Amino acid sequence: MPHHVDAGLATTLKRVASTLKTADIPFALGGSFAVYAHGGHSSDHDVDFLLREQDKEQALKALAAVGFRTEQPPEDWLVKVYDEDRMVDLIHRPVETPVTDETLADTEVISVEAISMPVISATQLMIHKLLSYSQHYCDFATGFPVARSLREQIDWQRVRRETAGSPYAEAFLILLDRLDVVPSDRDEPDGEGG
Repeated sequence: MPHHVDAGLATTLKRVASTLKTADIPFALGGSFAVYAHGGHSSDHDVDFLLREQDKEQALKALAAVGFRTEQPPEDWLVKVYDEDRMVDLIHRPVETPVTDETLADTEVISVEAISMPVISATQLMIHKLLSYSQHYCDFATGFPVARSLREQIDWQRVRRETAGSPYAEAFLILLDRLDVVPSDRDEPDGEGG
């Protein structure tokens, strides 16, 4: 991982991952640390783990047992844990889609800060990033470093297919094409993806 990652957050990430592993709770690293784990760049500095909703309570219990402060925020798609003042999001429904066994299978085991853990695939990260854009939050600047730094690892046809319902994702993909970050559909034999 690049050296500019906050050392405190990296330690917290390791504590959460090893606690979840010890408790046998299936999880995957998501968010900006997953981008770093794939060798990419992200403008965010958040620690996100994905887990299934049915494992949420057990995860909170396991983390509380090792000294994390737990919080059930008003949003119903995640829970939060704190290591002193460092926050970790445990997300069970990113972008309105529940985390399933399938989500957790779409991962790569990578050594992050010397602990091997499942990390969400670059393709899935890009899909989550694009589906997070809405009329209330549409900061494309957060997506560009991810797209540029991970583009070779991303299945762009799948990204197009899985974000087809979102006009924000479509606009972002047009920008990537115009900026020559990724080849457009027009260069691929089956131009009509879907």
